[in-house]
Amino acid sequence: MRHEEGCHNDGMRWIFGLLKLLVLAAVVVGVGLWAATAFFGLQVEFAGTGMTPVFSFHDPDAHIEALEAERAAQQEQSPPPVAPEAEPPAEEMVESLATAEEAPPEEAPPATIHAPWPNYRGNVQRDGVYRQTGIRTDWPADGLEELWRTKVGGGYASMVVAQGLVYTIEQRRDREVVAAYEFETGRQAWEHSWEALFQETMGGDGPRATPTWDDGKLFALGASGELRALDGETGGQVWRTNILEDAGAENQQWGVSGAPLIVDGMVIVLPGGDAGKAVAAYDAEDGSIVWQAESGKGGYASAQLETIAGQRQIVVFAATRVFAVRVKDGSLLWSHAWPSSYEINVSQPMRVDEDHLLISTEYGVGSALLQIQRDGDSFSARELWKKNTLKNKFNSSVMHEGQVYGFDGSILASIDPMTGNRNWKGGRYGFGQLLLADGHLLVLSESGEVVLVRATPEAHEELARFQALEGKTWNVPAIADGVLLVRNQTEMAAYRLQ
Repeated sequence: MRHEEGCHNDGMRWIFGLLKLLVLAAVVVGVGLWAATAFFGLQVEFAGTGMTPVFSFHDPDAHIEALEAERAAQQEQSPPPVAPEAEPPAEEMVESLATAEEAPPEEAPPATIHAPWPNYRGNVQRDGVYRQTGIRTDWPADGLEELWRTKVGGGYASMVVAQGLVYTIEQRRDREVVAAYEFETGRQAWEHSWEALFQETMGGDGPRATPTWDDGKLFALGASGELRALDGETGGQVWRTNILEDAGAENQQWGVSGAPLIVDGMVIVLPGGDAGKAVAAYDAEDGSIVWQAESGKGGYASAQLETIAGQRQIVVFAATRVFAVRVKDGSLLWSHAWPSSYEINVSQPMRVDEDHLLISTEYGVGSALLQIQRDGDSFSARELWKKNTLKNKFNSSVMHEGQVYGFDGSILASIDPMTGNRNWKGGRYGFGQLLLADGHLLVLSESGEVVLVRATPEAHEELARFQALEGKTWNVPAIADGVLLVRNQTEMAAYRLQ
């Protein structure tokens, strides 16, 4: 009996000793992390898994100081214009009339205006396709020719290109900054800012929505709903509003993320909310509200213009469903339920052909092909298949010669959109982004590598890669006039692609 009690006591002492060691180890690690953070600039972020920590020695304050010094040096050489922060317009707005639904195609700006990449992922369909041919595929071992590189503030917006300028939106200290850079040199041409700081631990700080250029104006949307129309040449304010305040809606957990969509002289945005104002159209000239429609929690994808089943429509991927509304008045055309575990839909819906739409979500959901059917003035959506062969998280797929290429979680994959069957899966690029150019996939990996992959359903065929950026990279790249533009939370760079 005493022997058993002795063994029991020895066992308890061993367990308590182990617990003490574990607690001591945790304290040591905690103190070490605190010291590394406080004295050496250690930053702890999360990769796209949402669980994997990403450690880096990056001091945000020191980075912004270096950025400001870089801008000051540029101004000494040749001062660029700095747009003043204009007074907000009067709160009363006069509603304008919606333009006819059968307006000319939206992608055609005036012939004298050069806008090679005016929208998020390229155009109003947001399909991620660069349509010029002749890109370089014989990349040197050390990568494509770097044209320029510059420091930028935080956030996850992509870039648009028009009028010889590259536009994006950044977080600098406690301000959201819309900045224009010279396409040829990367030198900042102007900036326009307002006080705002959106913060959340999982994804990180800063604005998410890519600005949109149209007819000489830039439309920028901050992470807390601030929407501004700016003169594209000077950055001067044309008008402003806040889409969340206008809709009586609360902000989403990861911030307002959908890029403004310009169609028929209207700015389409997605504030979400339950007051019948989840989708809103503003007059592009004066910011007055044209129409507001639908209710429900918003998603993180951008509205896009499509012609499906013979009808021009605005497609919206919200938190629990995908639906479409009429361009002229926002009236509902069709809706299809699409719930996920966390009510997070981020990827752009893909128009497969004249009456089919592909949608995809990670979080254990997968993809589905919808057939949009028309019966007179009525529309409906029918799910043809649903499979887990492709699961987009916060990246969107592209299509080439009838086949779809995108991320299945963190691994690149190809599927047949009409069946959902997977062609191949390969290439671990983390939760990266991709575009399609001249029969090739341009992948920007989560770790900042640019990778060239042949767009073929036969097999995963990687042709080249090089390190373009340092650190966590979630921003969608852009291509304009043969130049590949990449950015993350600290830097932006341009590479010669043609």
